Amino acid sequence: MTESGGAHRAGYVGLVGRPSVGKSTLLNRLIGHKLSITSPRPQTTRHRIVGVLTRPDTQFVFVDTPGMQIQPSGRLNQALNRAAIEALQTVDVIVPVVEACRFGAEDRAVFAHLPRGRPAVLAINKVDILADKARLLPFIVEVAQLFPFQEVVPVSARTGRQVDDLIRAIAPHLPEGPALYGEDDLTDRSERFLAGEFLREKLCRLLGAELPYATAVEVERFETTDNLRRIAASILVDKPGQKAIVIGAGGEKLKAIASQARQEMERLFGAKVHLEVWVRVKQRWAEDPAMLRRLGYEA
Repeated sequence: MTESGGAHRAGYVGLVGRPSVGKSTLLNRLIGHKLSITSPRPQTTRHRIVGVLTRPDTQFVFVDTPGMQIQPSGRLNQALNRAAIEALQTVDVIVPVVEACRFGAEDRAVFAHLPRGRPAVLAINKVDILADKARLLPFIVEVAQLFPFQEVVPVSARTGRQVDDLIRAIAPHLPEGPALYGEDDLTDRSERFLAGEFLREKLCRLLGAELPYATAVEVERFETTDNLRRIAASILVDKPGQKAIVIGAGGEKLKAIASQARQEMERLFGAKVHLEVWVRVKQRWAEDPAMLRRLGYEA
């Protein structure tokens, strides 16, 4: 029993949606820490990321998933779609995320994969950038008719508006039971994994529009000594010309990528980070099943 006299609840909450609706930003806002990387580029999220929010009477285990695509091409994108669809089958509550007053074929495809008979709370994100707020209510009514949602909650992941309302809407639908993670746990991912993700985020943010899709990050060494993390990582690219772009004139682009990633790591780890980064050409890495498995994707 909790202090309020009710039963303790704990469970998994799946955040799903098409690319670029703000799922990762929402996850970070929900738990109050940056765990899931973000950028303006679609498909920044490539892995299932867990973020844990522990309250006195409830523990929420939020699961951020890759953006679902209608017709994914290539082994990597197909693996990302499978990861998102499979997550829907394992969570206790589903939170589809859509963009305010923007609902198209990709969103409908996501809704088609929502399992019936499982609690679902719709989050309508980006209400802060909606120019004509009068459009919101008709949009809510229209989208709410497409699936039997328990509740519909307009939010802004960027500003935090009504995110607490979303948490309150989810809580009653979690199963009764003890906490699934320790009180101080934030994620089930290792520091080694997060280091690779933070480095990949800077590739998405600092490179041109297309190049991030041709890159991946492999952490080759991660050592912890006292208040220091020694990390060696490789940025994988498809072609020699891409390697030159990532490195930049005089190595300046690579220095900026590594420096910004190191600062993010130090904030999350609460420790100094010594980061070494190389750029390696691995042609067609995104179509190589062995390489995808090595990078943590199901090929």
